[in-house]
Amino acid sequence: MQIVQGFKPDVDAFKAQGYEVVTEADGQFDLAIVAVPRAKAEARALIADAALRADQVIVDGQKTDGIDSIWKDIKKRVETQVVSKAHGKAIRFSGGASGGDFSDWANPGPLHLIEGFTTRLGVFSVDRIDKASEALAEALPAKLPPRIADLGAGWGYLSRAILAREGVKELHLVEAEAAAIASAKDNITDDRAQFHWEDATKFKPPHLLDAVIMNPPFHTTRAADPALGQAFIAAAAGMLTPQGQLWLVANRQLPYEATLASLFGTVDEIAVTGGFKLLHAAKPLRRAATKP
Repeated sequence: MQIVQGFKPDVDAFKAQGYEVVTEADGQFDLAIVAVPRAKAEARALIADAALRADQVIVDGQKTDGIDSIWKDIKKRVETQVVSKAHGKAIRFSGGASGGDFSDWANPGPLHLIEGFTTRLGVFSVDRIDKASEALAEALPAKLPPRIADLGAGWGYLSRAILAREGVKELHLVEAEAAAIASAKDNITDDRAQFHWEDATKFKPPHLLDAVIMNPPFHTTRAADPALGQAFIAAAAGMLTPQGQLWLVANRQLPYEATLASLFGTVDEIAVTGGFKLLHAAKPLRRAATKP
């Protein structure tokens, strides 16, 4: 069995159980199971790849992730068998030579939907610059400390803005999605950049840093999960020098201030714009038990 997964925390969890895990499928199979992601283009690309590689394909998904429309599109191409339960469907069809033609759904590879940047299917904000990251990039001071991490760096928009500031000598881009870190490598060619395909909440830099700058994710499902952003903040505090600084952007309703106050000596709201708040914290009160 081969598991295809690009999200590093899940990759690590599967590998710890002894499974073979790859970011792209490799080989031919008797059966492929596709767990439908939220993005329709990404879901289609996974189905197209499965149809080429496997004799039988099962597509599993929830109504909230668009499984009904996907089923309608699949049955126009190939005969299907469907099991419906609760708010989900499992769709089975024949792949390989006896299956339908899904070539127009194939993964197009690197995308050039945003001027000056490369993205890929499966990344956050695949076709536009994220407004929160844009607000934080505009709010950063003209001069930044020398050693910095961008946690949850995505495809590199914020990192490029950081590297354009005076004073930066070293930037660690930390990102859990393989497609995003691959895109960041296309977008950032500066020798000061170092790329880490890792869970930002567990990342250990080679030495303590002067600053962390981030637009932390706040979704593990469709519902907002403030604990994820809070874990990013705690991780940032653990990788900073005693005089280190943190800049972050968040949706206005997310309750990060108490976490920041418990981990940093000073916390300030530096701006509120377009539904986002921009926060600056400095002088971490305690570092992670395991130092980098």
